[in-house]
Amino acid sequence: MPTRRIDLNLFRVLDAIHVHGGISAAARALHLTQPAVTHSLNRLREHFGDPLFVRQGNRVVPTERTLRVIGDVQQHLRGLQASVQRELPFVPGALEMSFTIGCRDVLESIALPPLVRRLAEKAPGVRLVSRRVTAGELERDLLAGTLDLAVDRRQRVGTRIASEAVIDEPLVVAMRRDHPLAKYPLRRPDYLAASHVAVSPQGEPAALDVLLHQDGRDRDVRLTCQHYFAACQVVAASDLLLTLPAGYAQSLAAMLPLVVQALPLKLKPVPIHAYWSAARTDEAGHAWLRGEIMAAIRAASVALPGGR
Repeated sequence: MPTRRIDLNLFRVLDAIHVHGGISAAARALHLTQPAVTHSLNRLREHFGDPLFVRQGNRVVPTERTLRVIGDVQQHLRGLQASVQRELPFVPGALEMSFTIGCRDVLESIALPPLVRRLAEKAPGVRLVSRRVTAGELERDLLAGTLDLAVDRRQRVGTRIASEAVIDEPLVVAMRRDHPLAKYPLRRPDYLAASHVAVSPQGEPAALDVLLHQDGRDRDVRLTCQHYFAACQVVAASDLLLTLPAGYAQSLAAMLPLVVQALPLKLKPVPIHAYWSAARTDEAGHAWLRGEIMAAIRAASVALPGGR
């Protein structure tokens, strides 16, 4: 049977709709009109005999047929882009792309301000999207192309995911400036005897409390919050203590009446890694951007002495 011919540009439309979650957003990313994108999508639907995307609220979500082909489509598109880029000198200022980063609110707060300043100077055509990603979805989203880079604690990933250590983030303790324990270096007995705020998005015991309990010790946790910022606001107006990553603690101490002290427990710093699809390692734009992101995180992180 003769091969059915198809305009390869249509696959750029498929990729853009999948990445941006809608026809209007895809049109903006491709610098096309919305009717032009809709026309291309209709041609793809006719070719595949499938709707490819269905509306769900304010977004369109891919059908099973799209999910089966999108990985190959994105791999080949990026391979073509990489081939062209290898023949041209790389100029960050000429980049026109959207880049989606998966990270927690802590890293978002300390890394995005300096990163946005750097990109405004070096690559003003880059658009960033920061979103939260769960550990179980990290590898799938990186391979599907819905996520360009993830920065998180150490994750178990397969061979198709590349990674690099970014920082080792120590934990510290925040308390209000006039807290009785703020007058001298925090000691272990005082820390364990104090009342605490814990942070856990799902309300489960915090990792630190699990470790302490395994060692036969427990903290008096009076409040569990979803986010560190809310917890810091509580701490600034109470006698509760908050244990949190050092970089974020220093950032919030500049805005709230807080004192930051070293955690008086012998715990290893939390290793933070960057993860991305190994197929994109040699893409010039991707390599440059992930380097900028990791540099911003490293520059914003604060290395404080360990606990006593």
